[in-house]
Amino acid sequence: MLRRNRKSLVAVSIVAVILAGAAIVEGDVPEDLTHIGSLVIGLLNRFGAAACLALLYFEESGIPLPVPGDFYVAFMGRLNADSMPHLLVAWLAIIAVVLAGSTNLYWLARRWGPALLRHPVVGRLLHLDQRRIERARAWFNRWGPWAIIFGRHIPGFRIAITVIAATAGVPYRVFAPSVAVSTAIWAAVGLWLGATVGEAIGNVLFDRGWIYIVGLGLLVLVLAVALVRAWRSWGARRALAG
Repeated sequence: MLRRNRKSLVAVSIVAVILAGAAIVEGDVPEDLTHIGSLVIGLLNRFGAAACLALLYFEESGIPLPVPGDFYVAFMGRLNADSMPHLLVAWLAIIAVVLAGSTNLYWLARRWGPALLRHPVVGRLLHLDQRRIERARAWFNRWGPWAIIFGRHIPGFRIAITVIAATAGVPYRVFAPSVAVSTAIWAAVGLWLGATVGEAIGNVLFDRGWIYIVGLGLLVLVLAVALVRAWRSWGARRALAG
């Protein structure tokens, strides 16, 4: 087992190095990554709140984005820092958009989530099996809306909470109000931060291009692990079939 794990680690490293090396050899990737921040800022400066709300909607619908939703909320706070009525309108708009996007993902996960999670490769990649789904269902049954309200405040868990809640069978009549309450808190904090320290937000994307290179490296590593696990699962099934 130790030898197999060591071989898998070597395979993962090789795949990661090959993919990263190919990107670097192309020459443009690191430079483009350092400009992602300026591209995003340019987009938001041109289209303002509309771009922020659209990107939030896409993210909550389950579409991965290079910049987290927290940034868009803070950026809207920066745009409306001089007007309390505008901040209030932005707060209500964020709640509505997040609820709409998470509703999309909820019903998609409700329809297709169980079938996907029953697939051995998908379940292994997500570290979710039927036993864990049942445990999550019991957790949601015990804590009800609080599991969603507070769970969505854990960094990186907003989308996961939606998928798990839908897959675990949490009723939409419980899910939707919980998302609205959770988003109201999250949006209020994000708008306040953007309105008070908004000038520093752009610096993270403009002057920290190395963050995107590190992020790409992590993404490559995750993809490599996924490929190796899928390959091992396929090989095991072939061995059993043979």
